[in-house]
Amino acid sequence: MSIEVNKLVVHYVDKQDEETQIHLRNDEMKVNEKVNVFIEQLHHAYNGKPGKGFCAFSSNKNSVTASALQSYRNNELGFWHFTEQATEVLKEELNKYAFNETGYLVFCHYTYIATDYVLIALINIKEHYAITSELDLAASKHLDITRMQLAARVDLTAWDVEPEQNRYISFIKGRVGRKVADFFLDFLGCEEGVDAKQQSTVMLQAVEEYLSEQQYDKHEKDTLRKEVFDYCNDCISTGEDAQVSSLSDTLSKSGETAFSDFYKDQGYQLEESFPIDKKTVTSMVKFSGVGGGVSISFERKHLGERVIYNSHTDTLTIKGVPPNLKDQLMRFYEDNES
Repeated sequence: MSIEVNKLVVHYVDKQDEETQIHLRNDEMKVNEKVNVFIEQLHHAYNGKPGKGFCAFSSNKNSVTASALQSYRNNELGFWHFTEQATEVLKEELNKYAFNETGYLVFCHYTYIATDYVLIALINIKEHYAITSELDLAASKHLDITRMQLAARVDLTAWDVEPEQNRYISFIKGRVGRKVADFFLDFLGCEEGVDAKQQSTVMLQAVEEYLSEQQYDKHEKDTLRKEVFDYCNDCISTGEDAQVSSLSDTLSKSGETAFSDFYKDQGYQLEESFPIDKKTVTSMVKFSGVGGGVSISFERKHLGERVIYNSHTDTLTIKGVPPNLKDQLMRFYEDNES
């Protein structure tokens, strides 16, 4: 197991009406195999969440959470006491908003691949039903990790090494129409820094122009796009930033100009390292769209070959319909004819 859990505390948050109720656990949870497995699942679920924001602690915001975390790191405050102070701040901030939240507030200090993290997540509860051996209905509750919307992670190592980058804290931006991002930033005492979506978009634009400049043929372009996408996807899985130097190594294998020189010469505002937005980079290898009851998705390499778009008639022609779709269509027409 690549994750080492150092500290874990879980509290309960219940806001059904105007006032938030907090039920504090009395001590730290004992770290054992179950705890390690749980945090590993939580870690991978968090990494897989799309649309994250990145930020840093700010002197312009409430500094209680940041100060308590720093005191814990300086061995001036126990981990449980840090979580107590932070939970009080969360209670105050949550009371400012109209939305309700009920769930378990998880604080965990853990190490993953030589990097120290503190993950804070409010995880909702979901009912689970089963049939007993006596054929009765039994209900139980479990943590709905995959649907967590309120979560943030502090990269303690980056906070030490490069705090000026202002992106050592990541957070889930949450559902549209809710002030989740604002709420969690206020709770942490943060201001948003680097924009992962914007940086990913700039990177894609730079890559496309670079591929055109190098005059690669279609197959070479498709292959390089796939390699860049695979690299970005690996970064998302591990929670690491993409490095321009690594992108350059991938793209500049046979080109006369290195990508690392090209994007600077062309004036692209791209950081040397930056977080990846998964949805944005997926467009590098796949076209997809939904609207009017139609959902279409296909690999970019098929455009112009198996999939042909006519802009004048606004139509797509697909050669070689997927077998399962073809089977459904054939059965539909056979039933109608009969």
